[in-house]
Amino acid sequence: MSRKTRTLLVAALLCSVAAAPGVLAQDSAGEPGRGAGGKNPLKNVYFGEQHLHTRNSFDAFTVGVGQTWDEAYEFAKGKEVTLSTTGEKMKRRTPYDFVAITDHSEYYGVLKELIDPNSPLSKSDLAKQLAKGQDDPAAAKAAVTKLIGTLVTNTPLPEYVTPELRMDFWQKFIKTADKHNEPGKFTTLYAYEWTSIPNGRNMHRNVFFKDKPSAVAFSSFDSIYPEDLWTFLEIQRSQGIDVFAIPHNSNVSNGWMFSENKFLGGPMDARYAKRQAFNEPLFEMAQTKGQSEAHPLLSPNDEFAGFEQFPDLISLGVPAKIDSGAFYRQGLAVGMKLEKALGANPYKMGAVAGADVHSGYSGNEEWDWKGAHGAQDDTPKKRLDPKPNASGESGFIVSSAGTTAVWAEENTREGIWNGMLSKETYGTSGTLIRLRFFGGWELPEGLTQDVEFVKKAYAAGVPMGQDLPPQQVKDLAKAPTFAVWALKDPESGNLDRIQIIKVWSDPANGYPKEAIYDVAWADADKRKPDPKTGKLPPVGNTVDIKQATYTNDIGDSQLVAEWTDPDFDPTVSSAYYVRALEIPTPRWSTFDAKKLGVEPPKEVPPTIQERAWSSPIWYTPSPEIMELARTQGMKPPAPKHASPSDQ
Repeated sequence: MSRKTRTLLVAALLCSVAAAPGVLAQDSAGEPGRGAGGKNPLKNVYFGEQHLHTRNSFDAFTVGVGQTWDEAYEFAKGKEVTLSTTGEKMKRRTPYDFVAITDHSEYYGVLKELIDPNSPLSKSDLAKQLAKGQDDPAAAKAAVTKLIGTLVTNTPLPEYVTPELRMDFWQKFIKTADKHNEPGKFTTLYAYEWTSIPNGRNMHRNVFFKDKPSAVAFSSFDSIYPEDLWTFLEIQRSQGIDVFAIPHNSNVSNGWMFSENKFLGGPMDARYAKRQAFNEPLFEMAQTKGQSEAHPLLSPNDEFAGFEQFPDLISLGVPAKIDSGAFYRQGLAVGMKLEKALGANPYKMGAVAGADVHSGYSGNEEWDWKGAHGAQDDTPKKRLDPKPNASGESGFIVSSAGTTAVWAEENTREGIWNGMLSKETYGTSGTLIRLRFFGGWELPEGLTQDVEFVKKAYAAGVPMGQDLPPQQVKDLAKAPTFAVWALKDPESGNLDRIQIIKVWSDPANGYPKEAIYDVAWADADKRKPDPKTGKLPPVGNTVDIKQATYTNDIGDSQLVAEWTDPDFDPTVSSAYYVRALEIPTPRWSTFDAKKLGVEPPKEVPPTIQERAWSSPIWYTPSPEIMELARTQGMKPPAPKHASPSDQ
């Protein structure tokens, strides 16, 4: 049986999906009860937003955004809403399953009150300047500059951060989230963003609650230090409030996000590493300010590392530092290096993705992008204008929104929370690819062809986000095996390939190391790896740039693979994650260029390969294996070419 035939068969058994709007909400063979809100012990995948801003974020409000919490939820559910800055009607093709609105905790909800003539807050000089800015943005420039300056310098305007205001607007959000929460159908998560940005270095975290929120949102005005945020989270848990945080945009952190040092300086110690691991189980891989997986300068052999780069520190126009503390892939290796020294891995984080759109909607659909910064980029003409916008970049540098996928037993606050906390999650560049990833020492041969694939994979191995069980000393010759399955988004391009990316820390010098294996690919009868380099030829490109169209007559709708690490060293800690790639499709800027009848901007590619990144599966050698290596001088196996499994 051919690869393509088998993948089609397996996907049909796992999940039957028709290419129609809203199809991902329906029941399928692999996800019983999904549409009816039922519970599935083998888990369903739920797609959603975990990073979104409305008019209640001070920076969104200052760029003219009027989108409310209610409207953000309604849009995510698939209902038609009006874009506040243009009056344009908009509606999603595929509704989301869950949403976390994460307005900034600094000046949370306050600024909109400054232009409300019925509010006491509207009487100040600053409020009057902002009110003028509703008709003339230039008139509000001084007020906006002052507000942003208070955030950068951590000197809040005291009249706008009183305990009463902070509690009042936070509680109003809680009531709105509860109003839209529909267990089994649509989940609203309590969340906000803590916005620490010392000297322009992004150290932001989104904070999430399970079923009970804190009385107030912790702000960077309370402290810019992650350690103090962790203390706040730990205090909440001691009071029975389940909570964790998700960092994002390591790409513009100047290398601080995955540093080997403490935030305040000095080498990281075991207590610090344990606290970070406990408080921050996930990392946001991609959003409108670029992707943080990898960079071509750090991963020169990865032809896909240059995807959606965001080069400068936010709003500063200064290039962000590129080193091992700035990107997730190298951060995984840094974490394993620290674990070897400290006994704890601070960066054992699963993967999610999001929007960070400051316009009050979740714009993950490339063909219908409305911009990320309110009135600054709410039309095609503004988005393709080369002058810098609110993020400090040309509008066309900004990416469309990413998406988070969570494998959970049910679509409820508890279900989504448990899935996120277990790290059985993955992030995408916005596409709704379905992705399963399992690893183990005893996965049955032919597992991906079995009608009970998922049940047997859980029984014999671990899913994405988990640790491989300890390897037995008697089985040192055995390497771990992985099983992966991907199904295309019915509204997007076919699949190009599945890759497994292996990351480790060089035992000799601690440097991050990586290997990229193409384990399954489309059109396998025509595409063969280069015998010298092991590289797989490109899938091809059907995009008509002028018309902003493409055809799905290349690629496959589903791919599966069973793969055993050919270069496994039982003495070296490793992390394995999946990257699933689509065929090339038009980038949002190409759709905009078509609408305007102009050429797409040359500064960004006219096409993209949408993708999904799984949470890793980690391997850590046991103390017994390390002792055996020390006493017997074990040597690693000779390296081999990265090559696919024989399917």
